[in-house]
Amino acid sequence: MKKIAIVTDTNSGIFPDDAKKIGCIIIPMPFIIDGEEYFEGVSLLHEKFYEIQESDKRITTSQPNINKVVDEWKRILKEYDEIVHIPMSSGLSQSCETALSFAEEFEGKVQVVDNKRVSISMKASVVDAVNMAKDGKSAKEIKDWLEETALDSSIYLMVDTLKYLKQGGRVTPAAAAIGTLLGIKPVLQIQGGKLDKLAKVRNIKVAKEVMIAALKNDLEGRFAKFVESGEMHISVAHTCNEEAAKEFAAELKAMFPKCKFDFNDPLSLSIATHTGPRVLACGTYRVYQ
Repeated sequence: MKKIAIVTDTNSGIFPDDAKKIGCIIIPMPFIIDGEEYFEGVSLLHEKFYEIQESDKRITTSQPNINKVVDEWKRILKEYDEIVHIPMSSGLSQSCETALSFAEEFEGKVQVVDNKRVSISMKASVVDAVNMAKDGKSAKEIKDWLEETALDSSIYLMVDTLKYLKQGGRVTPAAAAIGTLLGIKPVLQIQGGKLDKLAKVRNIKVAKEVMIAALKNDLEGRFAKFVESGEMHISVAHTCNEEAAKEFAAELKAMFPKCKFDFNDPLSLSIATHTGPRVLACGTYRVYQ
């Protein structure tokens, strides 16, 4: 049986300590703050990130240095036979396309997965890949299954402030000003790896109702057969909103008893850069059995 390494980045919400427990190898995502480079989970911890963000310093995201990624692949292949590399969805970053092009040099030993996922659903894919490797699946078989099931997932998130969506160019300054005046909290969705608007609400209670309704529609509609087979799991994520996330998790567990609950995690900083603090999110995704 071939020895397969599962590699991902911190867009999955997996950090070095978690990676050891899960059995994967993690690549920290880079951020540029006032011209200086930081790495998520290494030189940039979440508490420090939000402190910097709320001080209005400019924060920009960046792709991992592909030369460093390739060097990491070469190092890993001294110990492993094959690599499954799971980056953030191609719909949210160019890092997947870049990795795919460089993987061609490795003659099939590096399989880059365009999994169309991020955060909690991406983390679930990493766990799936680790379990599939333990079951003796090849890197190509793991890649094929993760891409085949990539769209069997949804994420819904409530953004507390329009400030950071405005900074990222996702809403106009005028719309942000009006929305802030009216106390608007947008509810967004990630489907197929792309971030889109779902609804505009005035408070967290209504935002939760909108997200629960969307989740219910998924689980009773397009994912119904996977719910019955036990393949659909749910999770919660947040930014600086742990207590609200715990309450939300308890509600979802009670409402969807046929779905196993997996994670209550902080959102990756690549998402938080554009959404800011006090985000509340939920997701559902199909898992390997």
